[in-house]
Amino acid sequence: MIKFQEKEVYTMAEFLTGLKRTNYCGELRAENIGSEVVVCGWTQRQRDLGQLIFIDLRDRTGIVQLAFDDGTDKAVFDKASSVRSEYVLAARGIVRERSSKNKDIPTGDIEIEVKELRILSESETPPFEIIDNCPTAELTRLKYRYLDLRRPELLNNMIFRHKVAKVTRDYFDENGFIELETPMLIKSTPEGARDFLVPSRIHKGSFYALPQSPQMYKQLCMVAGFDRYMQIARCFRDEDLRADRQPEFTQIDLEMSFVDMEDILQIGEGYIKRLFKDVMDIDIPTPFPRYTYNEVMERFGSDKPDTRFGMELFDITDIVKDTSFAVFKGAIENGGSVRGITAKGAVKTYTRKEIDKMTEFVRGIGAKGLAWIRWTDDGISSSFAKFMSEDEMKAILEKAGAEKGDVVMIVADSDNNTVFSTLGAVRVECAKRLGIIGDGYNFLWVVKFPFFEFDKESGEWLAMHHPFTSPTDDCMDKLDGNKGEVYAKAYDMVLNGIELSSGSIRITNPDLQKKMFSMLGLSDEEAYTKFGFLMDAFKYGAPPHGGMGIGLDRLVMQMLKAPTLRDVVLFPKVQNASEPMTNAPAGVDPQQLTDLGIKTVENE
Repeated sequence: MIKFQEKEVYTMAEFLTGLKRTNYCGELRAENIGSEVVVCGWTQRQRDLGQLIFIDLRDRTGIVQLAFDDGTDKAVFDKASSVRSEYVLAARGIVRERSSKNKDIPTGDIEIEVKELRILSESETPPFEIIDNCPTAELTRLKYRYLDLRRPELLNNMIFRHKVAKVTRDYFDENGFIELETPMLIKSTPEGARDFLVPSRIHKGSFYALPQSPQMYKQLCMVAGFDRYMQIARCFRDEDLRADRQPEFTQIDLEMSFVDMEDILQIGEGYIKRLFKDVMDIDIPTPFPRYTYNEVMERFGSDKPDTRFGMELFDITDIVKDTSFAVFKGAIENGGSVRGITAKGAVKTYTRKEIDKMTEFVRGIGAKGLAWIRWTDDGISSSFAKFMSEDEMKAILEKAGAEKGDVVMIVADSDNNTVFSTLGAVRVECAKRLGIIGDGYNFLWVVKFPFFEFDKESGEWLAMHHPFTSPTDDCMDKLDGNKGEVYAKAYDMVLNGIELSSGSIRITNPDLQKKMFSMLGLSDEEAYTKFGFLMDAFKYGAPPHGGMGIGLDRLVMQMLKAPTLRDVVLFPKVQNASEPMTNAPAGVDPQQLTDLGIKTVENE
């Protein structure tokens, strides 16, 4: 040991001599009483009671109490009195029974009678207390993420994520999958979101892209003959953030040859069942319920429905088709529909004032407004009753399954997608307000997605998944007809209203692939420029194959019921895609830009 500015400093050799850790703090129990142990960790709290000093020492496994009293060597006692929060310590001592037991922690029956203490590192006063449910603003905690990660809540989240990754690898290995690593620097190809681009110094003016997914590489692995591929892959998308989205994320990626959709869904269900049992000791029932895309949209208003509560959509288009109410009439005459939901027992929650707030909410997400019915003890009131006959109103209430105490909310629009998406959002918002969402894990599959979706802004039909997805067998004779009638061999795994996984059976027939590119408006030359390497590979014997990618971050978030992805990602970005801790992204040395042949342009 040497002294530096009057402070003890230990070399690594000195630290290991006689004080090499024998136990983690949180693993000691009553059966260890009488044993000599060495523990290392951070000071959670120091309590100096004069003749007694207690230090709560914390590591990743938990907390143990260090005790110093009149039997402690004076030099050790004096050193303990100088310890402050977050000091790093090593302590050697004897495990003894604790006189005042603490039932709130696993080590609460014992303490360590310290014989030797070393202060390995001092700490300034942290900007926030290292505790669960820390009241400090998240932005501050993210700036000091390395301290935030010391909090047991986040620390345990990361350990939980590690266990998920381990079970994942074990399961797929046992089912014949080979873990392969695909490149991180790839060619930019259209995949539905913006690429992160990486300039090439050697090839000035050319760029790599960071992969949005390993999609084409894993398909090439099938052509190569690996048969079953798996990877816990890092993926990147330059898009706006929200609670369940980050610009860089982790995907459990898989692909299988000589299979059909049933084989892939069974593998996915088996994985979830194994994962929840091994990590949480929860039995997830299989097979998962299956719904077609059209069914979930009509019943729940969403292609990722939360089925932990009811409040399903109903259709009153036929009932009001002859109404004089302009809102309903205009929507129907222009090819739309009139649909609603019934919030059971919600009349006290959804007062007229609260319904006005909900109306503003639906306008904010694209609807023109909200029609409503409230059934109170005083009778029925409605925003459109004066336009309805008694029989029509009675028929609406019957279709809605409404009773006294209920509130019916109705949306009409010439675009059915607007009706569905609006009511889907209202359904979830109402369920949250009413507190009727259950605590379980409701998995389901959504299958038979439309192959194309119409983009209003561009006026073009786009691939809903990606252009390598195979159309369903019964749609092959419809490829030259209405694109809206073409469906895909695509499937999503959904958990509690969150899309966890998306996948499909792939096209391997070159003629069919050429046809689908053409339907997407790509010429042969454009298709070859973007996807030529994959199209070339398919000339040399491509096996039938399919797969999917499961969002690891979202899966862990849902398993832990964490409020955001930031709670399960080690060093997350905030909403503007920056990282407060390192201040990334940041400017670079002008010489680096010169080497890359890049000039920056100031936005006017």
